Amino acid sequence: MAMQPLIHGTHHMVSSGHHLATQAGYEVLEAGGNAIDAGVAAGIALSVVHSDLVQFAGVAPIMIYLAEEDRVVTISGLGWWPRAASLDRFVSEFDGHIPPGVLRTVVPAAPDAWIGALLRYGTMGFADVATAAVRYAREGFSIYPLMCEYVGSHADGYRRWPSNRDIYLPGGEPPGLGERFVQSDLGDTIQHMIDEESAAAGAGREAGLVAARDAFYRGDLARTMVRFHEESGGWLTMEDLAEYESAVEEPVHARLGDIEVYTCGPWCQGPALAQMVSLLDGTDVAALGHNSVQYIHTVTEAMKLCFADRERYYGDPRFVDVPLARLLSADYSRERRALIRPDRAWPSMPPAGDDDAGESYRGSGSEALTVSSPVPASADTSYCCAIDRHGNCFSATPSDVSWQSPVVPGTGLCPSSRGSQSWAVPGHASSVAPGKRPRLTPNPAFARVRGRRAMPFGTPGGDVQTQSMLQVLLNVTQFGMGTQDAIEAPRFATHSFPNSFEPHGEFPGRLVVEGRIADSVTEELAARGHDVERTADLTSGMGAVCAIDLDLETGIMEGGADPRRMSRAMGR
Repeated sequence: MAMQPLIHGTHHMVSSGHHLATQAGYEVLEAGGNAIDAGVAAGIALSVVHSDLVQFAGVAPIMIYLAEEDRVVTISGLGWWPRAASLDRFVSEFDGHIPPGVLRTVVPAAPDAWIGALLRYGTMGFADVATAAVRYAREGFSIYPLMCEYVGSHADGYRRWPSNRDIYLPGGEPPGLGERFVQSDLGDTIQHMIDEESAAAGAGREAGLVAARDAFYRGDLARTMVRFHEESGGWLTMEDLAEYESAVEEPVHARLGDIEVYTCGPWCQGPALAQMVSLLDGTDVAALGHNSVQYIHTVTEAMKLCFADRERYYGDPRFVDVPLARLLSADYSRERRALIRPDRAWPSMPPAGDDDAGESYRGSGSEALTVSSPVPASADTSYCCAIDRHGNCFSATPSDVSWQSPVVPGTGLCPSSRGSQSWAVPGHASSVAPGKRPRLTPNPAFARVRGRRAMPFGTPGGDVQTQSMLQVLLNVTQFGMGTQDAIEAPRFATHSFPNSFEPHGEFPGRLVVEGRIADSVTEELAARGHDVERTADLTSGMGAVCAIDLDLETGIMEGGADPRRMSRAMGR
């Protein structure tokens, strides 16, 4: 029996990383909004109820399926380095690292992404989708276990800046379980954008949305953020904010049999999921047996190969040439698949394919940061998805933490610290450069079988994201599990590659497995060369996948939400 109920519906559905965000999205659907309106409402609410993991001024990559056009589009929702950013300064002053604080800040992208989605594909105004978030911020909500744990584990980071400490450590200590958590400044900030929209509403919905956006990127909020960064030694300017616009791009596409999988571009790690799918397309996955030794070994080795390519090639394609067509080709997948040895694990990250840079390139990365301790769980980020009565689908992975850089006093905003996912390493595909986007871990996805199935899905979890997403996808499509069972099934994750976050440590050969995977399986995996680390069952470190699976032939939706965190699905 599933630990959470499988939610069925025939009208519309939302699933997200917190029940209050799910409720916000569901209320929008009930009020007549479409999936885009609902997804934006849920995403903005997550920046309040998950403000330790998701910032309103953070990142928000979005994927949308437009049913009437039968088309998938992506909105990057990822900011770039300010014009004044300097790789040389990180190298000379910080020994090739990107320190916590304002120098880690890239241009905040989430408000532009949310409003851009509404402008292009939604039906509602900013107030319609943001009012629930204002209420949650001003009236507060009860602190839940994961937030207690996360804030407590990063209490020293919150103490670094008075503005962070005042919000997240009331009375000087982390809030206790069940306490009411209020964010008045953040509520006022979002309300200010609503008020600016209202003042322009006479000119129509579009003018109102533009006014709400301008309040953040050109108005008082922008001036307040820039003034604080100037006083704190940061790089952010009014020009950086005014010039920002999230890229609207075609998705990356791969196949697993008759299943089509869509991800965002190589400015995030999404194409690694597409590569995993392409690489496994030549394998009878179901015949291996779910979570058998051979299944875990084969999938793990496939993921390692794809992460090697991620490390070598992925970066902002406006700055680096990412050979995606080659990486996703059948010939390339066949070549890489031949490197999976059935009886032996790669002891560390395999070489990237077609890599003519040699060991000198790999040596410039994180080999000096090899780590032998237990893998730290990456708890940041959340996720939301929605499907409406028309079959439109929305998938988004908003993120950014509140302990790595200062909150701008009086705003509740912690402008995106996603610079932590760049490299202060000359020549790296995701090295720091003015106007360049970091290589983002958040990566929403969408899968479908034409005419039969549509499934938005995603998860938080840093480098574990694509791994958990792949396993849930295989559970549903190759092993025939229902959505909720597929999400709750035990998982595993490799960490045999440089971590995406500063300081980019690496755990050669490390394979983390959840508790319900049998000892006999892990013993054999160890015998094949995997450095097995057992972790708690249903651990938050394995992400928190949410998904909605729509049967296009019957019109019935299945909504799943991960009990590893606070995720919930709701629909009718």
